[in-house]
Parts: sequence; structure tokens; C-alpha cells
Amino acid sequence: MANILAEILATKRREVDEAKRRVPLAVLQAQIAMRPATKDFVGAIIAKQQAGRPAVIAEIKKQSPSAGQFRAAGDFTPGRFAASYQANGATCLSVLTDLAYFGGTADDLHAARSSCDLPILRKDFIVDPYQIVEARAMGADAVLFIVDAAPIDTFIDWESLAASLGLAVLVESHTHSQIQQAVRLKTPLIGINNRDLTRFETDLETTTRLAPLAGGGRIVVTESGIESTQAIDFMQANGISTFLIGGALMRAADPGIALGALFQGKLAG
Repeated sequence: MANILAEILATKRREVDEAKRRVPLAVLQAQIAMRPATKDFVGAIIAKQQAGRPAVIAEIKKQSPSAGQFRAAGDFTPGRFAASYQANGATCLSVLTDLAYFGGTADDLHAARSSCDLPILRKDFIVDPYQIVEARAMGADAVLFIVDAAPIDTFIDWESLAASLGLAVLVESHTHSQIQQAVRLKTPLIGINNRDLTRFETDLETTTRLAPLAGGGRIVVTESGIESTQAIDFMQANGISTFLIGGALMRAADPGIALGALFQGKLAG
């Protein structure tokens, strides 16, 4: 299979160039001035962990390159999903805004923001600082940095921009060398993607192999492939208690109820 990540990033750079022409930075900054303060994404995760419960970043997405469409046409309502996730114990949300490969839009994030009080991660492929400002204007509380999407020194600069806007950063890695780069950022949120984004193959042991490299004082977020109570038990037995889960939930009639069932009531309270 071709390197899907490289293809996605090339597409994203073209999309960002067009977005800059369509919506100048000054317009985004004016929109931000009308936004309330961001919600504490990191604090929400820490609070859940201090209460002795798993922390889940529940994801809203229409499709993916590896799984195709998650729901039937006309059955994708981000606002309903966001409310249900909150009611069933999600800690934060992740909302895909990539259109070309995941079918997401800014409207999906807007709908989620207006339907729940949870902190929201803008899940996209950040290749330009414009997208960080854009995320804040959308109403996001956090952004995702994928280590291979830009040089790590660039991400260090962009992390400062995110902080100036009140945005948390989740930095995502998949390999030994990537996590060594990821920990150069200040963020406590170290994502380990069990899916290789170059081929979209998944191995849950990716998280357990790499988690010790995150070091003390960091929160390891396991991403991709968490689709059963057995997978959750495996992660928790290895000291991992923060999860980003999407596909397994989005296939369900009610993703929030599916979330509660997956964690067997451990999220409530």
C-alpha cells in the first residue's frame, strides 16, 4: 500500500493554501475575539485519572481510509453524538475536520461544541500555523500534532502559538524515533498511535512498547484499535488509562451508549 500519510499531507497543504485565500487570517482572529475562553483539555483528563477512572477522548468521524464509511448516509449527526458521549462518561471529544479522507468539516466541530460542555480536540493534519488559529476560531480547545507531518522544531514553535491561543496540544507518535521527538514538546499529552499511518496497519502492542519512552510527568494516550473490553484491559494492565476511541463507537446506533458499554460502567460518576 502506498504511503497514505504522505498523500494526505500533500492534499492538506493544497487545502490550506485555498483556505487562506478564502478566509484571511484577520477574519479568523476577529472570530476568535468573539469566542469564550477555551476549556481545560488536559485538566479534564487529569481530573478523571485522579478520580481513579479511565479518561476517554471520544471521537466523532464520518469515515476513514482504512474502514470506509462508519454510518449510513443521513445518519451522521455530530451534535447528537457529542451530547451522548458526554452523558455516557466521555472526558473529552475528538472531532475530525479533514474532508478529503475522513469526511469531516468545521461544521461538525461547531455542532459538537454547541451540544456539549466537554473540551474538544480538533483532529486534523496540521501542516501550517494557519490551521492552529483556525482551530481556535472553530471553537476547539486542543489541536493534534502528528510528528511526521512537520519538523519537530517547527512543532515547538507552533506549540507556543497554540499556547498563546489557549489551546492544548496532543502530539502523536508511532515509532521509537518519533516519540523521542515528541517529548521535546512541553505538552504532557503524548499520543501513541497503534496504527501505522503510512500503511494503516494496527498493532496494540505499539503503545506498550513505546509508553516507557514518554518519561515521567506525561500522560500517554493510546490511539486506534481500541475496540473491545479485552483491549482496554490489556492497556490498563500495562499502566495506560487514557484512550482515544473512534471507529468502534461510530459504528454503533448510539455511540455514547456504546462507549459506556465498552468500559462496563467504569466511566460514570
